[in-house]
Amino acid sequence: MYAIIEDSGTQIKVAQGDVIKIDPRELAEDAATVTFDRVMMIGDPEGEAKIGAPHLKGATVTADILEEGRGDKIMVVKFKRRKTYKRMNGHRQNYVKVQVTAISA
Repeated sequence: MYAIIEDSGTQIKVAQGDVIKIDPRELAEDAATVTFDRVMMIGDPEGEAKIGAPHLKGATVTADILEEGRGDKIMVVKFKRRKTYKRMNGHRQNYVKVQVTAISA
């Protein structure tokens, strides 16, 4: 069974046991799970699927929080040739790593 969820404006296809990185959010300090209620589709490998318009009512995906961290540094470069213009900036994106434990329709 798999599901397509919407989180922070992105659509993510997940199955039970998948480990994904999501954008950080305000969580309680003792929070151990995250529940996604914006489920767009739930499907089976046999071909049977439930599609929402735009979301399925009552469908949830539950995931355990594994860690919070920061991604690799990327370099953002602005450059204009023959104009003596060059700007460099680095960026590291924060993330929360979660493991999907249950998909319920």
